Amino acid sequence: MAGMTMDEPLIVGLELGGTKCIATLAQGRTILRQQRWPTGTADTLHLLSDALTLWQRETPFAAIGIASFGPLHLNPNAPDFGHMGNTPKPGWAGVDIYGHFASRFTVPIAIDTDVAGAALAEGMWGASQGCSVHAYATIGTGVGLGLVVNGQAVHGHLHPEAGHMRVRRQPDDPFVGVCPSHGDCLEGLVGGPALAARSPIPAADMADDDPLWHRVAADLAEWTTMLILALSPERLVLGGGVIQARPMLLPLIARRSADLLNLYIEDLDPLALEQLIVPPGLGADAGPLGAILLGQRAAIARSSL
Repeated sequence: MAGMTMDEPLIVGLELGGTKCIATLAQGRTILRQQRWPTGTADTLHLLSDALTLWQRETPFAAIGIASFGPLHLNPNAPDFGHMGNTPKPGWAGVDIYGHFASRFTVPIAIDTDVAGAALAEGMWGASQGCSVHAYATIGTGVGLGLVVNGQAVHGHLHPEAGHMRVRRQPDDPFVGVCPSHGDCLEGLVGGPALAARSPIPAADMADDDPLWHRVAADLAEWTTMLILALSPERLVLGGGVIQARPMLLPLIARRSADLLNLYIEDLDPLALEQLIVPPGLGADAGPLGAILLGQRAAIARSSL
């Protein structure tokens, strides 16, 4: 099978998203088994660990990679390592995600944000192959960004929380935003709950030429322009449910970003920006394979001890 050699270990990847959780069993990048659950309360973790217990009995796996929505505490030397931070998702703040699985399984476990995992996977197998500096952004229930430099996800005081940056507003847009922490940050303007609040028409039922999509593209272009200026990525992958459902947003974002940059970076004309701002090369598998890659790295780290 493509992407798999028989000596590669079986790895479990857990992608914890704002809307759904996906458990994946893979060998190499070949997905062998997958199961999904709605992301309810933190009790959802018990559903995942129960499923993994069954999987482990049937087909023993070598490691677990967890790629979760955030914010996450990722300092391995801190007592709150692997805990959820101050998330707006009800019932999840402070939950010990890493500890839940570490107390039930003896295999090595790695945890990072869902966007960091997807960014790593895109660099290994997808649209960002060959790039030293690249990013993956999700625009879905929430908005997040994973940044990779030389094959490593960037962490510092926390990890990038660029979805909560404020962007320059469109002068004719009165929407106040829905983020419980920041109101009209980017997530509060274009995330799933924001789209639901902006229009009586469900986002899934809107026409592609609905004026709301032009507002969304304009807001996202303000953001991508700031990311390009601040981070200088060689590739900026835009994924998540909103982009997946509305791929026509990508050229709108690229063209608006070109207008905003105004050739300040001389080689980033509209055509070049359409090559820099791209959809995931792995499609909907970017998130699950990101979790798998985290697990693979955990297995390698354990074997090298």
